Amino acid sequence: MTDPTQGQPTRGSHLKECAAGARDIIPMMVGAAPFGVIFGTLVTSGPLHLWHGQLMSLVVFAGSAQFIALGLIAGHASFAVIWATTLVVNLRHVLYSATLAPHVAHLPKRWRWALGALLTDEVFAVAWEHYRHREPGTVGPYYFFGAGVAMYLNWQLWTVAGLLFGAAFPGLQSLGLDFAMVATFIAIVVPQLVALRYIAAAVTAGTLAFFWQAWPYKLGLLGAVFAGVAVGVLLSMSRLNLRGARRPVEATR
Repeated sequence: MTDPTQGQPTRGSHLKECAAGARDIIPMMVGAAPFGVIFGTLVTSGPLHLWHGQLMSLVVFAGSAQFIALGLIAGHASFAVIWATTLVVNLRHVLYSATLAPHVAHLPKRWRWALGALLTDEVFAVAWEHYRHREPGTVGPYYFFGAGVAMYLNWQLWTVAGLLFGAAFPGLQSLGLDFAMVATFIAIVVPQLVALRYIAAAVTAGTLAFFWQAWPYKLGLLGAVFAGVAVGVLLSMSRLNLRGARRPVEATR
């Protein structure tokens, strides 16, 4: 009997899909490792108990939001400020979800909730590379799930390492290890720049993010993202309109 959520009928094929997702995200896991260690290290020197830091990784599972929340907590910010700031930072996940939605819309709700909880920047990059070459609705959740679970466990492991050993290396966060995450994001973005409209969107967002970085609550980042999306959409619409205008001309020849 075939599982309606996946074209492959056997459990073994599902496990292979999970393993493939976990394998393909390994480079991203390597880049996230120093980031997780630094987060755990910062928890040891902050106002939170160690178990608070691990609980944050278990429940929130969003590196940038966790770092920002940790800084705000150390600065005695109110819950409303912490909540609003992390919400703004994570709004980019709405764009990720909109991109992947056609490929997961056919899945049962339990799968969509599970995959949404596991969605991160790295998982999105790997899942989208897998889905973009396939027709929407033809691929099950197992590849996505395997990549997400692998990244989730990786984040927990390195958070624990930072919590346990961070106190022994108090200057760890000043060694520049966080550049590994920058390199990871570069590896995520660059392979996607396969057309002029993508390059224009990336340049617009990157430039505005640089000039707007002083805006409060990371609103400059959010504004830069929306500006980049707007540029990409406008160029995509122009491309479609140009293609549509060419067809009648070609038909009359």
